[in-house]
Amino acid sequence: MPKKVSSPTVPYAAYLRVYEPLAAFPQPERGHWERYARREQHPSYQDELHRSLTDLLPTPPVPVPVHESDDAFVLEADGVLCVCPWRTRLRGWQALDALPGELPLPLLDAVLPPVVRRQAADDYEHWLERNPDARPWIRTATWHVPANWFVLVSDEERAYEPDGADGPSLRYRTPMVQARRRVARALKALREAIDEGPLIDGLVDVGRWLEEFHPRSLVELDYGGLVHTLPAEQLDEDHSAADVAEGIAALRAGDGDGAGAAYARLVARWRAVKDRQNAN
Repeated sequence: MPKKVSSPTVPYAAYLRVYEPLAAFPQPERGHWERYARREQHPSYQDELHRSLTDLLPTPPVPVPVHESDDAFVLEADGVLCVCPWRTRLRGWQALDALPGELPLPLLDAVLPPVVRRQAADDYEHWLERNPDARPWIRTATWHVPANWFVLVSDEERAYEPDGADGPSLRYRTPMVQARRRVARALKALREAIDEGPLIDGLVDVGRWLEEFHPRSLVELDYGGLVHTLPAEQLDEDHSAADVAEGIAALRAGDGDGAGAAYARLVARWRAVKDRQNAN
């Protein structure tokens, strides 16, 4: 049985997760998740993050786990048991690929020496040759929630708990078919209003990712550790999904001013969060 992590909360990361029904998994993996789901306790996202950070403490650090995780997040929806495998090793490789664009090279070399990164990249390349269709069930963003994630959900699906059993939480959950429908509608409105841009590119990317999963899956947008960096009143007033939906509706109606106002609210809110990153 997993032990409860008692170390301090690790903030800064938000998550986009897909929970697939057990029927989506082939045997023998399905059997593993069936047994796993019957456990009395399951680890939290903080447990997962702490385990990842622990690998960075040795010298030299271990940027990617040697073995793939056999843990998952579990939930039941409408009587259907769904799991979201961690796939920590795969996500570690993918995160390592993105680091050069996020950290200055001197800092990156100090944290993860080039020889360590080269070995991890070689391991990933060889692994992909054997697993060309692999994809993660979880996407992670640090110090923000990407605007395209909010397209997948609605304000009515927002669940904010300032005093939950494991501390504050802010998340959205929606059926996969609904998330895909919202992506398609948003892309149509955006492409009719603008030629191209990062919002369209990000939405195309996340839409392709969603197509990889079972249609009866659930999509979860979780603020994760970000809730520990923001004041309660700011979280209570955060309706970013509503702002995004309002902006897209305005574009569809040809109301450029309304779309601009909604986008300005979103940008101002998340700029304040980014300012906290710079302060740290």
